[in-house]
Amino acid sequence: MEQAQPLPILVQNDPWLEPQTEAIRDRTARFESALEDIRKNHGSLSAYSTAHKYCGIHFDKIADRWTVREWLPEARAVSLIGDFNQWNRDSHPLEKKANGIWETTLPAGTLSHEAKIKLHIHGADDSRRDRLPATIQRAVQDPETHDYTAQIWSPPQPYVWQHQFDPQTVGAPLIYEAHTGMAGEEPRVHTYREFAENTLPRIQKAGYNTIQLMAVQEHPYYGSFGYHVSSFFAACSRYGTPEDLKFLVDTAHGMGIAIILDIVHSHAVKNLSEGLNNLDGSGHQYFHGGEKGDHPQWDSKCFDYSRPEVKQFLLSNVRYWLEEFRFDGFRFDGITSMLYHSHGNRAFGSYEDYYGDDVDHEAITYLKLANQLISEIKPGAIVVAEDMSGMPGLCRPNSEGGVGFTHRLAMGIPDHWIKLLKHQRDEEWDLDELWGTITNRRHGEATIAYAESHDQALVGDKTLAFRLMDKEMYFHMKVDDPHPVIERGIALHKIIRLLTLAFGGEGWLNFMGNEFGHPEWLDFPREGNDWSYHYCRRQWSLVDNPDLKYKLLAEWDRDLVLLAREKNLLSAPPAQLLHVDHENKILIAERANLIFVINLSPDKSIPGYGVHPNLQETHKLLLDSDQSKYGGHNRLDPSVDYPIAPDGQLKFYTTSRSAIVLGV
Repeated sequence: MEQAQPLPILVQNDPWLEPQTEAIRDRTARFESALEDIRKNHGSLSAYSTAHKYCGIHFDKIADRWTVREWLPEARAVSLIGDFNQWNRDSHPLEKKANGIWETTLPAGTLSHEAKIKLHIHGADDSRRDRLPATIQRAVQDPETHDYTAQIWSPPQPYVWQHQFDPQTVGAPLIYEAHTGMAGEEPRVHTYREFAENTLPRIQKAGYNTIQLMAVQEHPYYGSFGYHVSSFFAACSRYGTPEDLKFLVDTAHGMGIAIILDIVHSHAVKNLSEGLNNLDGSGHQYFHGGEKGDHPQWDSKCFDYSRPEVKQFLLSNVRYWLEEFRFDGFRFDGITSMLYHSHGNRAFGSYEDYYGDDVDHEAITYLKLANQLISEIKPGAIVVAEDMSGMPGLCRPNSEGGVGFTHRLAMGIPDHWIKLLKHQRDEEWDLDELWGTITNRRHGEATIAYAESHDQALVGDKTLAFRLMDKEMYFHMKVDDPHPVIERGIALHKIIRLLTLAFGGEGWLNFMGNEFGHPEWLDFPREGNDWSYHYCRRQWSLVDNPDLKYKLLAEWDRDLVLLAREKNLLSAPPAQLLHVDHENKILIAERANLIFVINLSPDKSIPGYGVHPNLQETHKLLLDSDQSKYGGHNRLDPSVDYPIAPDGQLKFYTTSRSAIVLGV
């Protein structure tokens, strides 16, 4: 009698997935088949992921010559142009070789460090355009014409790394989401070096152990926030050189901080001048042909993950950033758009929605391969999925039937906070709904919680602080000004961040400046704002000014993060709800043997409030949002102990619009 095939571990852990067993097995089979084929033909996945070392422009020290290669399967003719030949489109043609590769070799002295070049491509559609090589590692923009040119980057002295770093030492990630260009206060684009020297010490002082660096891959439009990538292997030249970026990463590692790249493999800029679009003139080289290749919401191009060369290009890109710049992982942007042919533009109401005809199996296979590669190259790497659909198994290993990410973003939490702040007074908040939203996540799939990110701060929206306090922030943020709107806003800002960090996941994310209640919104220079940088910067002087209240929020955030680190809060099992008091607006929960008491009442402070904790021991006050150093009223004595009462209860004084943390 034939033995029944065991259920995938993903299904064993979630019996509701049993009707999708065959679909999950099919995903695993597709991945294993692709991986077996790669290993058979290339030896290993890592060896396969070297398109950037084969294609592009490289100097061969042994042969003492330059080799130029480009994959352009349907191009009619290709030539190399640049400073070295006065941009002559006829003098240096490439020859078509096997598998759509065009190639030429040049004597050693032909090209040099910082030389500017392009490829002149006679396309399949009879177009003739000057284009950038797909794997070029530096692209620079002319300040007058705004035209992008590829640049040979072969410095005589390579960067010498000073620090070794193992991301496995990080533990639960406390992520500081940051953008290099807007990281300074002056109204201009700031640099990698400035970030390393000025912003990194702030992040270290704030207690964060991981940085998520945005807008690193080269992008022609600054206002795209880095999400319309043109040159996937080029570090954005607006902020400095590749060595400057390496210095940034190296400096972070020296501080014990991991740094992950916000990588964009879900789509690409559609520009012909800078990007990959229609590179060989076929209309379907890197991207799907026809309407399928156009993203309906993002005005960009959609990769064809079914093409082996495209998968190899993207996998090579993953390897490149891990090895060349020593990033400790990635946040994969917009993968909902990859996972489904509909790009996720529909409702998800049942498990069938994650396994039906809308699923892009080729994209899932690519993501599984990418996560396999990352785990092989850098064990312990942090790999975060930005997915709005809630696909099951996204953050479970390939071996279990998952997709292999280490973490997913809790994207529903910030949306819920905005909904509450827009439509309800805090006195009306439903505590059951609030608890359910914050704690609603898949068991066993690590989640990064956040109250707000860069998305919520973009023009047309507001930061949480500005939504809470609005125009009063311009007039009443001095420490000696007891304005009621500001007092309410500061109190709720602290509570919102505690609730989200403590109960929302196995990691935490903060966008730079939000830890101290950065006001207003983000707006990149554009025609509509007269190309102003006023809202495209971080006003550090606000938190540095001892006369303003921003320092109080920064102090709260620092101590909250420190508590999470010291008590391994985010590595503990999910929080347990102990008590909800709707009448008095009090919520009490326990996690990592810590008791969290949140009082959302605007005016009710109650002495002798009690709850039965798991640890029947005397507790101490570990954190109190009502302390004056956090902008509170000092209604509790921090030196008081909290013994267990004869009835087994832990009793305390809970003060209005405040949160306390008790522990042994």
